[in-house]
Amino acid sequence: MSLNPQSQLLRNPLILALDVDSDNEALKIVQELNDIVGGFKIGPRLCLRYGQDLIKKISQLAPVFLDNKHFDIPSTMLAAVQASFDAGATLVTVHALSGFEALSQVAALEKELNKIRPFKVLCVSILTSWDQKSLPTNLKEISILEHVLQLSQMVKTAGLSGLVCSPHELEHLNVKDFYAVTPGIRLLTDNHQDQKRTLSPREAIKKGASALVVGRPILESADRRQAAQDILNTLK
Repeated sequence: MSLNPQSQLLRNPLILALDVDSDNEALKIVQELNDIVGGFKIGPRLCLRYGQDLIKKISQLAPVFLDNKHFDIPSTMLAAVQASFDAGATLVTVHALSGFEALSQVAALEKELNKIRPFKVLCVSILTSWDQKSLPTNLKEISILEHVLQLSQMVKTAGLSGLVCSPHELEHLNVKDFYAVTPGIRLLTDNHQDQKRTLSPREAIKKGASALVVGRPILESADRRQAAQDILNTLK
């Protein structure tokens, strides 16, 4: 199966979300699966406890996707993206709703940082835990798809190509314009839990995803290595 050409930023398209509370547990998982998965996602759950030290340790072993969804004034977002890069992250999220001015400045910084090493800013569109019914009241006037299309166009115009969206929106985007990262990935036998807009790994890649974020289907498996390998096998 052919992949989006921008997907070479990682070792392979599978990103494992380290949704755990202990740095020792996170490092143990990284050491266990480092030779299988493409990279590891770290969010506030670990960052607020262990900070840059943990990011640096993991980034020495594998690509790190730092997912704190920065949404602030431009200067604060720039500082946060720079700090993420300095800590060793390969991917970092900002929120597309932060607007064109902030995204344009982030794009300029991304360009400069790529002169040092490969680095991608991902713009979060609409959370995969939302469906049309659970959208905030002020966002309900238009559909989730229309939100994603409008935000993705602003991201592109601002000079960025990284986008986070559910796999359901991929087929409506010109995915060749984006490094598209999709959460909400579930196997057919999985419980969707708090994810609303989900697809299987193979379906998401087929629709143009560059990378897939998977957490509990691997973390909660009795055999994590086999669970990760099973997902990659579906992409062949």
